[in-house]
Amino acid sequence: MALKALDYDSLNENVKKCQYAVRGELYLRASELQKEGKKIIFTNVGNPHALGQKPLTFPRQVVALCQAPFLLDDPNVGMLFPADAIARAKHYLSLTSGGLGAYSDSRGLPGVRKEVAEFIERRDGYPSDPELIFLTDGASKGVMQILNCVIRGDGDGILVPVPQYPLYSATISLLGGSLVPYYLDESENWGLDVNNLRQSVAQARSQGISVRAMVIINPGNPTGQCLSEANLREILRFCYNEKLVLLGDEVYQQNIYQDERPFISSKKVLMDMGSPFSKEVQLVSFHTVSKGYWGECGQRGGYFEMTNIPPRVVEEIYKVASIALSPNVSAQIFMGLMVSPPKPGDISYDQFIRESKGILESLRRRAKIMTDGFNSCKNVVCNFTEGAMYSFPQIRLPPGAIQAAKQAGKVPDVFYCLKLLEATGISTVPGSGFGQKEGVFHLRTTILPAEEEMPEIMDSFKKFNDKFMTQYDNNFGYSRM
Repeated sequence: MALKALDYDSLNENVKKCQYAVRGELYLRASELQKEGKKIIFTNVGNPHALGQKPLTFPRQVVALCQAPFLLDDPNVGMLFPADAIARAKHYLSLTSGGLGAYSDSRGLPGVRKEVAEFIERRDGYPSDPELIFLTDGASKGVMQILNCVIRGDGDGILVPVPQYPLYSATISLLGGSLVPYYLDESENWGLDVNNLRQSVAQARSQGISVRAMVIINPGNPTGQCLSEANLREILRFCYNEKLVLLGDEVYQQNIYQDERPFISSKKVLMDMGSPFSKEVQLVSFHTVSKGYWGECGQRGGYFEMTNIPPRVVEEIYKVASIALSPNVSAQIFMGLMVSPPKPGDISYDQFIRESKGILESLRRRAKIMTDGFNSCKNVVCNFTEGAMYSFPQIRLPPGAIQAAKQAGKVPDVFYCLKLLEATGISTVPGSGFGQKEGVFHLRTTILPAEEEMPEIMDSFKKFNDKFMTQYDNNFGYSRM
C-alpha cells in the first residue's frame, strides 16, 4: 500500500532526527503524573511566571492600554493607570499602522528598533543601526532564521558548546546541517579553551565538513557560567582567523549572580578590539524579553542585531523574515519597554526598580541555595551558577544504577531523573539532552521555584538522592570527571 505524505515512514528524515530534551520524555511523563493528581514542580524549562514570578507592573499596564485603547478615552483612566504608562501606551500605538491588531514591518516596528539601537549604544558605547536590528517572536525564532541562512546542507557545520541548549542541535538537525561540538571544561567552571575549538574544527574538516559559524551562550545555558572579556577576545580572534560568523546568544545578560565577571557583550568586545577585527568579524547577537527579571516567556519577544553583515545578505534575511509577515506586535512593545524602562523622575520608576531589584536579588539567593544544596548530597557536585537560570550538577551514578538503567532500556541520567520525578514530583532535564562527555552524567534544573519553597525542594531532592545512591551503591570508587 502506497505511503501517504504524512505517514510516519514517509516523513522528512530531518524531522525524525530532531530532538528537544526540554520538552522530551521527562516532561511528557511529568504531564501524565500531573493529570493523575501528583504535584509536579516543573523545573525543566526557564519559565519564571509558571513558577510564581510576578510580572512587572509598568510594562503590563502599558500593554494593557495598548490592547484596549478605548480605555485611553475613558475620563477615569488616570485613576487606574499612572500618567507615564498612559503616555507610553499612546507613544507605542502611534508607532503602529492600526494598533496591536495590525501587521508591522517584517523586521518589526521602526520606532521600537530605534529604541533597541539606543539601548545597545548605552550598553556598549558604540553606535547601533536600527536597520540592522530585526525584532522576532522570541530569540529562538531569530536563531532559526539565521541558521536557515547559514546552513546549505549536511556538509555545513556549526560549532556549538557542549553542554548546549537543544534549540541549536534540534534546529541544525531540522535544517540538515552538522553540529560540530566543542566541549566546555567542567573542572574549570565550564570554561572555554580555544585549543579545543581548533581541534573541533580540524576534526570536522577532516570529515569533509565546512565549519561556517560558531555559537556562544553567555551567560551559559545549561551551565550558568559567564564568559570573561579575555575569553571573548580569544573567541572573536578565532572567528576572524577561521572566517566564522559568531552567533552570540546573550538572552541571560540581566541574570548575573556574582560580581567578579559581569556580563559584557560580544559586540562591545569586538568594537574594543579595533581594526581589522571590528571591521571584519561577522556577528549576530540575540536578546529576549523571556529571561532576566522580566521572564515574559509567553509574550514571545526578541531581537537580533547584525554586525559586519553585507547589505545584500541583510536583504536576503529580510526576505526570510517576510515569509512570516510580521513578528508579534504586543511582544515588540514589551521589547521596547525592556530596552527603555522607566527613568529616574518618572512616576513608575521607584516601583519598577523595587520590583526588578527584588527579583534579581532573590534569584541570586536561590542560585546559592541550590548550589549549596546539591553539593551537600552524596555523589553530586555542582559549580556555582554565575548567571542565567539553571544549575547543572554532575550526578556520579554508581555502577549498580548504570546497570539498572541498561536493563530498563534507559540512558543512565534519564533513569535517574525519572526516578527523581516519580519520587518527588521534581521535573528536570537529563544532561544527555544537552550533550556531555562519555560516562559523565548531569541534570539541569532551573533556579526559579519560589524562594520560600526552595529549602523544602532541596531537602526532598537530598532525601531521594541519598536513598537512590545507597540503593545502587556497589562500593565502587568514584572520581569526578
